Amino acid sequence: MAEPRNRYSTVSLILHWGIAALVVTQIALITASDATEGPISREFVSVHKAVGLSILILTLVRLGWRVANPAIPLPQGNPRWQRLLARATHVLFYVLLIGMPLGGWAASSAAGREISWFGLFNWPLLPLPQSRELAGQFMNMHELGTKALYVLLALHVIGALKHHFVDQDNVLHRMIPFIPRRP
Repeated sequence: MAEPRNRYSTVSLILHWGIAALVVTQIALITASDATEGPISREFVSVHKAVGLSILILTLVRLGWRVANPAIPLPQGNPRWQRLLARATHVLFYVLLIGMPLGGWAASSAAGREISWFGLFNWPLLPLPQSRELAGQFMNMHELGTKALYVLLALHVIGALKHHFVDQDNVLHRMIPFIPRRP
């Protein structure tokens, strides 16, 4: 009988931490945009859009990888409600990490604003009617998604820290390579 996996694959780790870094970058970019005006603010927004589309692509890759390489089960001793909460949190992460970039893309498309992908090419706009009202609705959904993402991030980090410091299990070890495995 094969030994159960106790750590995620290198591909899973790279996708997880790469997307996490890009999400933090998104927060910094939109904060910088809000703190500035004029061309520099618009440049922060332009990079924010390109990073958002990168998150969309990487999340789709990660979802495909996850389908082909299922998650490692939580430790046997975890109560059912914790396993369900962990599962729901991960599903909602996928929904938001796909939905938020799509919403931003739709808002830019409805507003008729070009999306430059890091100055390399213009991302095609979605075939939506040009409407400030429609663009505003997409942006409202995008901003609501941001609030939900903050809640999920907090739950995710709190859950990881709980596993490490309270439960003292190896859940955090599976995603952070330099944390030694506990006996």
